Amino acid sequence: MKRVLIVTPHWPPLTFPDMHRARTALPYMSEFGWKPLILSIDPAEMEGFQDPTLVQTISAETAQWKAGAISKVWTAMLGLNQGGWRSLWHLYRLGGLIIEKEKPDVIFFSTSLFPVMILGPMWKKKYGVPYILDFQDPWVPDRRGLELAATGMKARLSRALDRVMEPYAVKQASHIISVSPAYSEMLSSRYALGPDHFTTLPFGAPESDFKFVADHAIVQNVFRLDDGLRHWVYTGRGGKDLTLSLRAIFLALDKARRQAPNKWNHLRLHFIGTQYAPSPNAPKAIEQLAIACGVGDLVLEKTERIGYLESLRCMLDAEALVIPGSEDPSYTASKIYPCILARKPLLAIFHERSSVCDVLRKTGAGELVTFSDRESSEAVSTRITQNWFDHWPLGSPSTDWNAFSAYTAREMTQKMCQAFQCRIAS
Repeated sequence: MKRVLIVTPHWPPLTFPDMHRARTALPYMSEFGWKPLILSIDPAEMEGFQDPTLVQTISAETAQWKAGAISKVWTAMLGLNQGGWRSLWHLYRLGGLIIEKEKPDVIFFSTSLFPVMILGPMWKKKYGVPYILDFQDPWVPDRRGLELAATGMKARLSRALDRVMEPYAVKQASHIISVSPAYSEMLSSRYALGPDHFTTLPFGAPESDFKFVADHAIVQNVFRLDDGLRHWVYTGRGGKDLTLSLRAIFLALDKARRQAPNKWNHLRLHFIGTQYAPSPNAPKAIEQLAIACGVGDLVLEKTERIGYLESLRCMLDAEALVIPGSEDPSYTASKIYPCILARKPLLAIFHERSSVCDVLRKTGAGELVTFSDRESSEAVSTRITQNWFDHWPLGSPSTDWNAFSAYTAREMTQKMCQAFQCRIAS
């Protein structure tokens, strides 16, 4: 059986989204001839919400190593508090020991802590092991991404370093996996890489996680089921790029309530975990937008993250699910798959060029409302009214599960392992 060293700094009990490709692949990798070797950062050295129950989704037989990190006391002045920077030396040293002992056939970096990817060319030079990069977000953003990026001296320094490190890591990579074809196109254009250098691979649908939630009686503490209210749910980040779709939802809800107040006054629309690292008094931007649209009393925003498994329970307990999409057409919301697996009425508002649109059209798993580059929230809200609110109540979607099988974690793991195999064979 071939071996792959998977460098994924965030790992359970942490709950960051970038770890889920590797985590959901573990149950299937041996089936396709690969043994995973997991290298992460000690969660005690990392910030972020921790969900101890999530550790139970990892087989005790999985080979795992955890690297340390430099204390923030020494890195704070330079603005290099990100775990990827603080742990770089520890990962390099521990990873080298693993490579010498375990002799992996390939190294796979699956993370959004991009600085650790520079270890790929270092290990390749020293040990001759090919490496593959997994782009779940842009490392160096394009113009649209820069408009949304943080400002300030530390942020500018970080971006300057990124512009140096990305070509160093990308040009020597044996292959690149990305969640969106837009990321592949961007990197191909920057570094003159051919199409055979890339594999577009969304996250897989985590069917086993829903089974775990049911088998272990996971509960949620966000809303009650016996309060006489109807609860719709969105779990995931907020952000300025969601404003168009959020405003369209709220305008449509305001219109629906004005036409039938008794039907909609008992609705509560929950936005859960909208910030990655909120302060205790973090502003609730989504609630403020809802107030401006006249539905502030129906919208509840919880900026704090909750456990991943608890978020799945929220979906299962909800009457319906809502997903506001980004104005960025390259944005691929991996959360679409859990929403489909929850088997609830689903409203998704996405840019017409988003890959999410293809998934929903092929599977028929929910109500899709799209928008174009120059469209207004008012125009989109009209279609939401016509396609969703005017037809409520809706039953569970008539999902084509045969079509959906192409998006499962097992299917995505098979394609990932095929990419591994091709790289060591070339």
